[in-house]
Amino acid sequence: MKEIVTGVILAGGLGRRMGGVDKGLQNLNGRPMVQWVLARLAPQVDTVLINANQNLARYGEFDCEVLPDRIPDFAGPLAGLHAALSHATSPLLVTVPCDSPFLPTDLVARLRTALEMEGAELAVARAGDRVQRAFCLARRELLPRLDAFLASGGRKVGLWHASLRVVEVAFDDEAESFSNINTPEELARCEKRSPAQQG
Repeated sequence: MKEIVTGVILAGGLGRRMGGVDKGLQNLNGRPMVQWVLARLAPQVDTVLINANQNLARYGEFDCEVLPDRIPDFAGPLAGLHAALSHATSPLLVTVPCDSPFLPTDLVARLRTALEMEGAELAVARAGDRVQRAFCLARRELLPRLDAFLASGGRKVGLWHASLRVVEVAFDDEAESFSNINTPEELARCEKRSPAQQG
């Protein structure tokens, strides 16, 4: 029997490059970006949580439990993972950012296979020479170590991953799936590329 996986959509940032707006709620082809992400992630996991620090009621409209960071001051994606690990009861959690509407539809299966085969603590996607650190599958038992890392002032995802047994999973065949949308210009360009047509 396969272990249960909780999906976590990271929507807790300030969206500075998007002009200070909530990125996950920006419309892409008539739907909020987070809705495109949810449509791709939900079939791959057993349940989905949304990590958000603003507009909680709005995110709650997507029928997912919404978790704010437990650490103050918008501490970054590790704070979102920390909130989810602190809340979830499943042995495995996968994180994806709210601004990646084209994410691979086989993301979780491939990360999980590598995690189990390598006996790793965390599996992370890599496309070409770029490690996609926001797309990772983590074991829930990492929570005490993440707690300690954040309490010591650690915030950098790469530094956290360097302290773990990590397996990088190649997605060179789906590199475009990791395109994320950080600016209004990128959003405008992606209007021509519907997530529904990808994968």
